[in-house]
Amino acid sequence: MIETIGTLLANGTQQLATQCGEKTAFIEARVLLRHIVDDADDATLIRKENNEVTATVREAFEHNVQRRLTGEPVAYIVGNCEFMGLDFITTPAALVPRPETEEMTEAALLHLPEDTGRVLDMGAGCGAIGLSIAHLKKQIHVLLADTSEDTLALAQKNAHHLGVNNAQFHHGNWFSQMGNERFDLIVSNPPYVAANDEVLATLRYEPILALVGGNDGLDGLRQVIVGAPQHLTAGGVLMVEHGAQQATAVRMLFASAGFCGVCCCNDLAGLPRITFAVRGGGHIL
Repeated sequence: MIETIGTLLANGTQQLATQCGEKTAFIEARVLLRHIVDDADDATLIRKENNEVTATVREAFEHNVQRRLTGEPVAYIVGNCEFMGLDFITTPAALVPRPETEEMTEAALLHLPEDTGRVLDMGAGCGAIGLSIAHLKKQIHVLLADTSEDTLALAQKNAHHLGVNNAQFHHGNWFSQMGNERFDLIVSNPPYVAANDEVLATLRYEPILALVGGNDGLDGLRQVIVGAPQHLTAGGVLMVEHGAQQATAVRMLFASAGFCGVCCCNDLAGLPRITFAVRGGGHIL
């Protein structure tokens, strides 16, 4: 039987649909195939759907589909993903950026100073939040901090890949060794999954240290919220991403740390995922 681009996509979609639904499966199948055929865009795949493929292409595609069926993220298989319209290099050294984190980045952009200012991306991962801000706001200075040297190296690689020149990098455990540094905005997507959460079984390919926030999932959030006030300027904003069931606990942590005007935003699914407030009181814009 002659294999074409069209039949490969149809077969791959059918297999992937067993675990993620037909619409998502079709999108993922196209991404996996584009990666093999020199990253051809979707329009090229459609235009060439009747083109015969080589055995090498077929075998590589089928291999990638099998990897995906085991639960490995598409972003790890192809080595990149889109975030805020930018192409990020992705490896198992950091979490794959999620849509809700993109929503938080958009919210963070609304709370940046008009002209110049300083931003800290605490627990930067691959650099998705901090580098997106730096790329879009070139007058802003961004510091990306992470406890993992491998993760920070990936963020630095992404900075070079994206041509970002207004970012620096800090290796340390949360706010340790940060001295008297102060920022107008601190944004963080820390580990917030509870140690016994069943969802971890579906995330086994991603770094556990970037996922688990202790027994209740709040350890990382505590570190960020408690440590942030001494590193924020007057009127500076702290913004964190958290689990949908953690909004009340996170609000209480903000209040205990002296923040006022605490606000929580829902994600596109209507779930409370982003909490932010001003250091020492003030008004959220």
